[in-house]
Amino acid sequence: MSLWNYIQQGGAIMYLLLLLNIVGFALMIAKFFVLKRENLQSDQTAATLSSKIPTGSPDNVLELAKQEIASHVAQVESGINTIKIIATISPLLGLLGTVVGILLAFQVISQNGLNDPADFAKGISLALITTVGGLIVAIPHFIGHTYLIGALDRLEAQLEKSVLAKVLK
Repeated sequence: MSLWNYIQQGGAIMYLLLLLNIVGFALMIAKFFVLKRENLQSDQTAATLSSKIPTGSPDNVLELAKQEIASHVAQVESGINTIKIIATISPLLGLLGTVVGILLAFQVISQNGLNDPADFAKGISLALITTVGGLIVAIPHFIGHTYLIGALDRLEAQLEKSVLAKVLK
C-alpha cells in the first residue's frame, strides 16, 4: 500500500498531520539556513551590536550588551517555537485519531454486531494509522527543535563573547 493510501485512510486527521509536517519541515530548513548564515556573519553582527551600545559604566555597558544580544537572538529565534508546537501536538492528534477510530469500530459493533469484520477493521485501521502518523510527524520535529535550540544557544554564547570583548576594550 502506498503512503498516499495511508494518508487517505487516516482521513482529516492525517491531512492535518501532513500539513503540519510540511509547515514544520519548511520552518526547520529555513531556520537551519538562517542559523548557518548567522554563524558565518557573527563577527559582523557582533560589530553592529557593539556599535549600538553607548560607552559608560561597565555595569551599564554589560546590561545594554546583554539586551542588544537578547533582542537579536529573539529575532533569529522566531519560528522555532512553532516547530516545538508541531512536535508537541502531533502525537495528540494521533491520539485523537486513535480515539475516533476505536469509537467508529465500537459503533460498527453496536449497529451490526461482528457480522462484517471488515467494517470493524476500518475503525481499528484508522486508529493505528493516525497514531503512527502522529509519531512520524512528532519525532523529527522534536529532534529538529532540539538541534536548532542548541545551535541558537551556541550562536548566543559566541555573540556574547564577541560583543563583550569589543565593548569592554
